[in-house]
Amino acid sequence: MSPTSWLVHSDHREWLRHNLTQVLTFALPAIRSEGGFHYQGADGAPLPGRPPQLFLTARMAATAAQGVARGIPGSGELLDHAMASLRGFHVDREHGGWLTQPGTTTRKSAYDHVHVGLAAARAHAIGHPDAAELIAQVREVVDAHFWQDATGTIAESFAADWTDQEAYYGANAHMHTVEAFLELGWATGAAEWHQRALRIAERVINQAARQQHWLIPEHFSSDWDVLLEYNADEPMHPFRPFGATPGHALEWTRFLLDLERSPMVSADWLTEAADALTRRALDGCWALDGRPGLVYTTDWDGRPVATARLHWPVCEGIQAAAGLRAVTGDEHWEQWYRRLWDHAARYFIDERGAWRNELAEDLTEGGDLWPGRPDVYHCGGALAGSLEVGDRMRASSSS
Repeated sequence: MSPTSWLVHSDHREWLRHNLTQVLTFALPAIRSEGGFHYQGADGAPLPGRPPQLFLTARMAATAAQGVARGIPGSGELLDHAMASLRGFHVDREHGGWLTQPGTTTRKSAYDHVHVGLAAARAHAIGHPDAAELIAQVREVVDAHFWQDATGTIAESFAADWTDQEAYYGANAHMHTVEAFLELGWATGAAEWHQRALRIAERVINQAARQQHWLIPEHFSSDWDVLLEYNADEPMHPFRPFGATPGHALEWTRFLLDLERSPMVSADWLTEAADALTRRALDGCWALDGRPGLVYTTDWDGRPVATARLHWPVCEGIQAAAGLRAVTGDEHWEQWYRRLWDHAARYFIDERGAWRNELAEDLTEGGDLWPGRPDVYHCGGALAGSLEVGDRMRASSSS
């Protein structure tokens, strides 16, 4: 008889909840009285020269909402501040939409704006009083500027006044659009959100990733031609690096499995693709350069390019393994789930339960790509997401 999955084991679940509490407690000093959130250093204090970022404010809201759902003290304060910032501090009152960095003329990106949708949806799910209005605002901006129904995709970015559409499409922005559209569909019951998410996934994963043997092309031209050599001279770009990103394959797995369980859409390739992406990313890319963990990027032959160790691929691997364990029952994914948590506990989680965002070559805390600890979205998601998958497994076994 196989051992009980950690996902339903009461002691492991208590550990997850305790660590989610610690993550959200660490984030509390990030609240910025003027609006948005400070970019925290390893000690929790604000890092100088790092202004508030729209996507980080939205991610804080999304993660805090998961804490509110679990009754974690402090999460309500984080959520209320984030929602107030999304309805005030970050709003572009001249041109509409939201400002990435208030006080600047930074371009308006889909990546930023769909995170506002994620925040609004998660806030709605726990009954926040401002969520419905924020969802309506997101819907207006998405329909007016980003959604392209002819191709089933989204525009990448615009100038601040919604002119000068960028002649480029990125898988990263589309991936987070799928996430936001899924959450908006769950929150509102509107099937169109999930239908749009499936159209995006069909193009990026079932077509482009399948053709590259489950390495996901990240960059596309304005005509949706794959750009395999894009940013070959910038392998450490924080949002648009050259090559394939194993962590994104794991993140996509989470969303494909959510699409699979949606009653609003149907496709026969979703679990197959989720399994294939995760096998390529974990079985194929773990310790690829001889050190434990996942590299940031590989080339198209699967060889390591950028060997930085970031926390978020580990967090996404945890959620991918959890989801596949629940759906398939395959012990292979149980073993990966446990291995990834062991790796996180050894290298990424400090004595306060806060996560190092990046490791140096010697696997101590680094910061070449993401200095400090600005983002609790991925680690909070690994903790809360594991609890949610376990909830579904428990409900299924008792029905």
